[in-house]
Amino acid sequence: MDESAAAAVRNMRQRLGEIAPDGLDLLFRDARTHYGWDGRPVTDATLQQALALAAMGPTAFNQQPLRVIFVRSPAAKARLAPALSAGNLEKTMAAPATAIICFDLEFWRNLPELFPAFPAAQGIFEGNPDGARASAQRNGTLQAGYFILAARALGLDCGPMSGFDAAKVAAAFLDGRPWEVNFLINLGHGDPAQVQPRGPRLNFARMAQIL
Repeated sequence: MDESAAAAVRNMRQRLGEIAPDGLDLLFRDARTHYGWDGRPVTDATLQQALALAAMGPTAFNQQPLRVIFVRSPAAKARLAPALSAGNLEKTMAAPATAIICFDLEFWRNLPELFPAFPAAQGIFEGNPDGARASAQRNGTLQAGYFILAARALGLDCGPMSGFDAAKVAAAFLDGRPWEVNFLINLGHGDPAQVQPRGPRLNFARMAQIL
């Protein structure tokens, strides 16, 4: 057990209590899905830092199945364009970067390195493609949520979306890797004039039950 890290978190909670309201607004309450961009670029360093933060979130057996292809160059955008629906084409071509969010169907190959505390973990998924896919999709999607929060925390705006042909994306970008395309996220500095009003949210009673 990493007692020093756990102690550091406990000490921070004692000092800070919780994230300040401004931080919650930045990550959740005032954050929006973005459709337009102000033209500022997204740097390699920011993308690398956001992904590094996303990797810190928990996954089953620490499996970390999230895989991402960042599409930014004009040539890469041209490869992505034929896979996009008409409604997603313009905003994606204008975005400084687009993340192709994937999950690795063979994440289990890394388990001896990533989860040495349980040597049998690899055997749960090796030779079990249905179980491996279900776990990869679940945990890869979980990591994608962490990535959105990390990107917002680093000053980026996000436009997650479906509305594309996953088979065409895979053919254009995966190069035979054992990954599956999940969804896309446009990334950049959003144009407030193109933000849509927030839709209503379900209240607690419609979402949950405490027993």
